[in-house]
Amino acid sequence: MPFKILVVEDEKALLETLKLNLELEKYYVETCSSGKDALTMIKTFNPDLILLDIMLPVFNGLEIYGKMRAEKILTPVIFLTAKNNVQDKIEGLKLGADDYITKPFDLEELLLRINNVLKRNYPQKPEITTFKFGNCSINFATFQVVDREGNTEDLSKREIALLKILVDNLNNVVSRDEILDKLWTKDENPSSRTIDNYILNFRKLFELNQKEPVHFLSIRGVGYKFCCAICSFINNQFFQRLTMFCEAKNFIHIALIMPV
Repeated sequence: MPFKILVVEDEKALLETLKLNLELEKYYVETCSSGKDALTMIKTFNPDLILLDIMLPVFNGLEIYGKMRAEKILTPVIFLTAKNNVQDKIEGLKLGADDYITKPFDLEELLLRINNVLKRNYPQKPEITTFKFGNCSINFATFQVVDREGNTEDLSKREIALLKILVDNLNNVVSRDEILDKLWTKDENPSSRTIDNYILNFRKLFELNQKEPVHFLSIRGVGYKFCCAICSFINNQFFQRLTMFCEAKNFIHIALIMPV
């Protein structure tokens, strides 16, 4: 299960850039752009780490941090601060923040700081045995799932192993080749169609509309992706904005999400 990161930043371009790059690093990312929304998201999303801008509307980052600690929410925080605002850094560290980084910052430096904070706070993050999404659940220990109708079904060892790979890479694409290498030996000679059949079975179990899946997605020519309901609904307008953003930033490629 990937670490969950909440990014709180009111500069839209930076927020989108951080989300995209953190997801490429296989983190599960949610975002918000105001202090008021941040307090709600912290409680509902329950992140492992928060990237918290100090200069925010409604409540600033220092106020949010204070409210978190007053409510005994001990989630580690990395403050994003303005380059010349030394006082904010001092105040944040006095309050007990885990780290800070000044804007503009180098992405590699931020990723290293995130990794260090996570290692300090979660040295041995336990392996999950049960994963729940919506009304459904997967038990990796018993090889059983609860489908969207509430029925308990037994799955094969390989089906559970495929679900584990997809859940461990939540909201990130897993290539066909990676799945084939992990689940089959070279002597078995499976085809990508074999994986497609498993995905179709997962859709029968977990999707409300198998023809328009929101959890088990196929990325044409690349692989597969598992999404949770909190971020699985993506409309065409979002894709248009994302495409324009990536083109403006000279990103190389955008994979369109298409059903099998």
